[in-house]
Amino acid sequence: MRKITMYTTGSCPYCIMARRFIEKKGVEYFDIRIDLDPERRDEMERRSERSSVPQIFVDEVHIGGFDDLQELEFDGELDKLLNS
Repeated sequence: MRKITMYTTGSCPYCIMARRFIEKKGVEYFDIRIDLDPERRDEMERRSERSSVPQIFVDEVHIGGFDDLQELEFDGELDKLLNS
């Protein structure tokens, strides 16, 4: 299975929903909390070309935010991406 990396904050409701969603799927992920490590915000913005959280990656593929993650799941594409 591929590696998921999420840039999040502790208080963002979409970040919380993204973490819960990934945990329910039983997938391990690496959570980069930019509220606790603000220097990583620049890294997130450079990689995603976005400034909002969460920003979710599968390996080096940028998925987007929580809504984008949900759309992939709804379309049946998330599991394909995770297992490819």
